[in-house]
Amino acid sequence: MSLKNSKKYEFVNVIGAGLAGCEAALYLAQHGIKVNLFEMKPKYKTPAHKNDNFGELVCSNSLKSIDENTASGLLKKELGELDCSLLKIAKSVAVPAGTALAVDREKFSDLITKEIYGNKNITVVNEKIDQLNLNELNIVATGPLTDENLYLYLQELIGKNNCYFYDAIAPIIYSNSLDFNYAFWGDRYGKGGSGDYINCVLNKEQYSIFVNELINAETAQLKEFEKVFESCMPIEIMAKRGFEALRFGPMKPVGLFDTKKNERPYAVVQLRKEDEEGKLVNLVGFQTNLKYKEQKRVFSLIPALKNAEFVRFGQMHRNSYINSPYCLNFYSQLKQIPNIFIAGQLSGVEGYVESIASGLYVAINAKRYLENKTLEKLSTKTCMGAIFNYISQNIANNFQPMNANYGIITCEEHFRDKQKKREYILKTSLSEIKKFKEKIYD
Repeated sequence: MSLKNSKKYEFVNVIGAGLAGCEAALYLAQHGIKVNLFEMKPKYKTPAHKNDNFGELVCSNSLKSIDENTASGLLKKELGELDCSLLKIAKSVAVPAGTALAVDREKFSDLITKEIYGNKNITVVNEKIDQLNLNELNIVATGPLTDENLYLYLQELIGKNNCYFYDAIAPIIYSNSLDFNYAFWGDRYGKGGSGDYINCVLNKEQYSIFVNELINAETAQLKEFEKVFESCMPIEIMAKRGFEALRFGPMKPVGLFDTKKNERPYAVVQLRKEDEEGKLVNLVGFQTNLKYKEQKRVFSLIPALKNAEFVRFGQMHRNSYINSPYCLNFYSQLKQIPNIFIAGQLSGVEGYVESIASGLYVAINAKRYLENKTLEKLSTKTCMGAIFNYISQNIANNFQPMNANYGIITCEEHFRDKQKKREYILKTSLSEIKKFKEKIYD
């Protein structure tokens, strides 16, 4: 499909220096295009932001699995084929996390910032943007924490109601405050090999007490809306779904063995390194909206955490996204204003790597739009293409952001064996990505 522009643009405005915005800016700049990168930090910060650097990870430090048999691993393979800048940076500051790609979040953000400032084609403007210049080429990548004034402007521009979900982040503690009499190093099923997770064990009685206190603990009051996105479910809400809910979720003991007691634990809380040295660890899957004093009280009921010192308590914050199927085409352009592209979580993709992929894909086509070339569509047989197809085509009454998963990837062959199907999808996807790469470098 040809969506060439009829106007000559000399530069691209990228609004927002999060993961999608930085990936977009770096791609464009590396291909000789002048970029104005607008970022409100460090002058203005949301409650979730903690440092002045770009590409800050406000929730987990994990970019999920690198296993090719997972959709997340497949997405990383695709990004690798497309020379993704932020994926390279992430790998350079990785911390041990089994089969997951987890990063030292401070080093990750610092390196991204240095890459941005070190590129002569990028001009950084540290200001809030309340509205867009509709005569210029814009990529809006302000993320789930988009400033309210800009979001209201976008609402008027696209003529649709706001969509919100609340996101929760997990606590971080000092590893030297743990009691290792009740914890051991290990990965589920031995994956990763080096034992990258600290597993804090609970017996049935300890688990029962913990769950009871957790579901009755005092939570912080949400403002305006109480819509929680399923993949960021607070631990206390999950616990209310049933006594065993956490044992089938973040506290599942499956695939772990406590050699100290020579038994499989009844339940575990896994901790993952936050930094390369392992001085800080986060509670995996323990996103929460408990009040700070309640977090200290309830989480200290976990034996290994009885003397835990908290670096950061968990919290919830509003995440925003637009009703993409009504607003965006497959290329993440506003349907009515094609010189405005929307990238990252604001566009309806969910997850760190998905946001990076969105920034890259949008930048590829923004470059072609600037050069008055035909825009290129990713095949839905790829993980990337399937995500962008979903957010632009899934007309529904209750649209929610989508992350990488096999369920949305087109597979024309029928397989009874799940593993064979995934191997086929991997092979097909990488073949389609290579075809796409050849087209964009025509």
